Order: sequence, then structure tokens, then C-alpha cells
Amino acid sequence: MAKNKFHDGPGPSQRQLRVGELIRRTLSDVLMQGDIHDPELNQMSITVSEVRTSPDLKIATVYVLPLGGKNRKEAIQALARNKGELRRVITKQMNLKYAPDLRFIIDETFDQMDATRELFNQDKVRQDLGDD
Repeated sequence: MAKNKFHDGPGPSQRQLRVGELIRRTLSDVLMQGDIHDPELNQMSITVSEVRTSPDLKIATVYVLPLGGKNRKEAIQALARNKGELRRVITKQMNLKYAPDLRFIIDETFDQMDATRELFNQDKVRQDLGDD
């Protein structure tokens, strides 16, 4: 089985899942409270939907989406610009041995769900699905 940058084998370990969820909650709280010293970032409402960690927990890929899905590029830039401060806050609040390198990515899940809904609403697809 091929390895990827997130995990070995069939899926992430319980430890990766637990630490990822703790990072997600901590980041969500920090962003919601506006504790970062960047007025632009503090004015944004950003949802942290998921955090995936590497097996050694040194890399955390953070999936985010700004409120309403607008200003995606600006949100990623603001988060990247404040990565050092966010890493320090996470490490301090979670009492981690190492500060994970944070990598911010826009969460495309909601876009994919919308596209799937549109597909199922097409007359031809509904006809193929029947009345089930």
C-alpha cells in the first residue's frame, strides 16, 4: 500500500485523530475570541472544519472556510501570516512537546455537497433514480 503524507496504512491512528481534534477546537476558540494580534484576522469569521496530522504530529493540515465562503484567499493569507503566533498559542494551551507546522487549506467539502445536490436535482438524473 502506498504511503501518503498524512498516514501509513488504512487510516490515521487514534492519537492522530485525538490530537487533530484538539488542535481544531483550540484553533476555533482562538479565532473566535480574537486573541491574535492581527486586526484583519480578528475581523474574519473562520470555521475550522478539520485538522489532519502527520503520523509524527509535526505537521497539521488545517481545513478552514471563511463565513459565507467569501474572501477565501484573504483568509488563507491572514492565517499563514499569523502561523507563528497560532503555533505558539496551540502549543501553550495544549501543552504539546512540539509545535506542529500549520498548513492552511480551504475546505472544499461544502462546494462538493452543493455540486452533488445540483446533480441530483437535474431532471435526467431524477428520472434515472426513479421514485425510490
